[in-house]
Amino acid sequence: MSAMTEDPQACETRPELQVRIGQGPANRREVMVKMLWIGVWLIFLSSPIQDLASGRHTLGATVAGALGLTAFVVAYLTLVFRNMGRPFTPRIVISLLSVLGVLAPVLAYSLGGAWIGLFVYLSVACGATLPVRAACWAIPATAVVMFLVGLHVGLSRWDDSLLLVVLIGFAMVGVGQLVRTTVELRRARATVAHLAANEERLRLARDLHDLLGHSLSLITLKSELAGRMLPDHPDKAAQQIADIEQVSRQALVDVREAVTGYRRPRLNAELAGTQVALTAAGVTAEVPAEPDLTGVPEEAESALAWALREAVTNVVRHSGADKCLVQLTHRQTLDGPMLELSVEDNGSGGSGNGPGNGLTGLTERLEKAGGTLEAGRIKHGFRLVARVPAPLSGDVGSGA
Repeated sequence: MSAMTEDPQACETRPELQVRIGQGPANRREVMVKMLWIGVWLIFLSSPIQDLASGRHTLGATVAGALGLTAFVVAYLTLVFRNMGRPFTPRIVISLLSVLGVLAPVLAYSLGGAWIGLFVYLSVACGATLPVRAACWAIPATAVVMFLVGLHVGLSRWDDSLLLVVLIGFAMVGVGQLVRTTVELRRARATVAHLAANEERLRLARDLHDLLGHSLSLITLKSELAGRMLPDHPDKAAQQIADIEQVSRQALVDVREAVTGYRRPRLNAELAGTQVALTAAGVTAEVPAEPDLTGVPEEAESALAWALREAVTNVVRHSGADKCLVQLTHRQTLDGPMLELSVEDNGSGGSGNGPGNGLTGLTERLEKAGGTLEAGRIKHGFRLVARVPAPLSGDVGSGA
């Protein structure tokens, strides 16, 4: 019963049950399966073997025929079996095909029409191992040589064998194309999986940077305040410590949500947090009240929220500013209606050594939402402007 109720999708994912097209055998079972698949086609050697066993040839011709047939079979099996996994270099392929191309006509020409079936194996080898353009020439050439040898040995039913040589040769060309396509698809799938893993790592690193950078900066500031207040104002220090606990708990929740991929910060919540963070850092803040974000796409709002968080974190940690103005405005631009977030301070703007990880991550977030980011020094400080597409409905809010 368990075998009957087994999930078929689970069976498909098992390596031992998958068809390893275009790959070399990985275990003894696969070696046996591929040998059996190739060995079935050795049935065409029955005529040469019967001809050798009939005794109608001289001893020297029989020995030479047996050695030639052995060399032919070894070269054929080596070439075709290896080509199903890790193909030989072009030079080795041409060498083995040359052996087959010499032995097939020589044996058939010398020993009679019973050996004409060797051309089938030569056609299969050409179709399976040569590039498509070369195979399209080699297979008809094999048929022509077979036709000429058949005329010499007086073969009466050469037409059936000739058709078989052409058809099976081009059938192997199709099989070879299938194998090559499968190998390319497998490589493409591995590349896509690798790129997806890199993208997920980048997203996680970006989220953790934005979350922890903001939260830890706020915790550091409030810890310093609590340390200064503790001797003379223990009640205010206790309040700062309570705020630290709240921020720490929220940071833990945010990190867990970011790891699971469900974190989407809200702009209203970030504006409220901005007022608290800037005030705690001793920065005079002008932050808009709760704006009306009706019609703003969730992805666009999330991108602006991240931009606001990163900008405020930079103001607190790097700028040395004592004033900060936050504005949120709808604007009509050449690219269409945009919701614009502007964060401007009177500080230095940081070290000036180029954009950091935070601004790089913000640029990527905003580009995914169809927006843009501008950041740089102005006459009396530093300004960050983030824009995302949004319906035009007038000013959303401004610094108050």
